Amino acid sequence: MGRSAERMADSDDKKDDELAGTEQPFVQHLMELRDRLLKSVIAMGIAILALALYPGPAELYDLLAAPLVAHLPQGTTLIATSVISPFMVPLKILLMAAFLLALPVLLYQIWAFVAPGLYNHEKKLILPLVISSTVLFLTGVAFCYFFVFGKVFAFIQSFAPKSITAAPDIEAYLSFVLTMFLAFGLAFEVPIAVIVLARLGIVSIEKLQAFRGYFVVLAFVIAAIVTPPDVVSQLALAIPMCLLYEVGIIAARIFIRHTKAPEETPDAQAE
Repeated sequence: MGRSAERMADSDDKKDDELAGTEQPFVQHLMELRDRLLKSVIAMGIAILALALYPGPAELYDLLAAPLVAHLPQGTTLIATSVISPFMVPLKILLMAAFLLALPVLLYQIWAFVAPGLYNHEKKLILPLVISSTVLFLTGVAFCYFFVFGKVFAFIQSFAPKSITAAPDIEAYLSFVLTMFLAFGLAFEVPIAVIVLARLGIVSIEKLQAFRGYFVVLAFVIAAIVTPPDVVSQLALAIPMCLLYEVGIIAARIFIRHTKAPEETPDAQAE
């Protein structure tokens, strides 16, 4: 009995000391943060330089405007109502594209900074979430660009009177694109939000399932607020959100099962 008690005490000490040796002075934390920020800035700089060389800011703008231009009357182009718009808009698009290109590196730097302070079972949760959140956000942006834009612009132009010649302003178009990209990118993060809420014990799986009907209504309300007032874009945002909510519930079950904190060591189990 004495040896058994000692082994159990040792196993408890090992659990408590899982993070032993990872403590760092405050100054060292600041230096680590500085290094991570510096690496993030370098990653952004490399992405900006690479995209500036190829395909270039002007070509990136043409690529971004292609879904709208394809549905404008033949020979019609976008216009610039400000003197500096032809310079500033392609520059903003370059920065946006560089951010998306460097996003995996930026999220990895965040992960690398917080990882030393996490338990092993917490690391099993954080790293997959960092990767999946990056993939889901980029998937949402790609879905918006390749599918939603074409449908929305075709729908809008079909209602335009023949007496009106559409010539959208490039700054207004850029604002619209950024809003839509952000809306769809965040909407595709629904599974991550569900997993985090369930894993932290804030909401149980059963309550998430019971909330399913309310979430459908919430998804359509959000879609009506953040998208243009047309049925196509609203359905294109609300339906994936509802489907991803179901995916999040399934994924939450898997994450909870595989990221539980170790309750006892093999030595304790043997006793």
